[in-house]
Amino acid sequence: MSSSLPPVIPYLYYPDAAQAVEFLVRAFGFQEHSVVRDQDGVVWTAQLRTGPDPASGLVMVGPGMAEFGSHAVPDPDWATGRVHVVVDDVGAHYERAVAAGAVIRSEPAVGFGGMKAYVVSDCGGQQWIFAEPVPA
Repeated sequence: MSSSLPPVIPYLYYPDAAQAVEFLVRAFGFQEHSVVRDQDGVVWTAQLRTGPDPASGLVMVGPGMAEFGSHAVPDPDWATGRVHVVVDDVGAHYERAVAAGAVIRSEPAVGFGGMKAYVVSDCGGQQWIFAEPVPA
């Protein structure tokens, strides 16, 4: 594969994609890679990197649109999927998310697979797992 894009990119839908982009940057430290806005500032699609490294993960964000068969999370208390992101310092990441008003679903703890992780919901009800490997 010759693309600079990862082979798998989650695409998440929000009631207000512009608000989601701002929140994900502020709360989780994501970085805008590419954002398509109209003249009113409405975000139609965005690619956000999970970190500053060009090889870091990528997530796409957009508004739910009936014509494409997509919509935002109908019930943020339940998840049919979560995006798992590996970070360098899960404790610092957790503190940043809390300070930004993210809804914490589970506190940082070591779980299966030797990862210290926490689960969090963003401003649109999407759920995320942020984790860091724990040395053996």
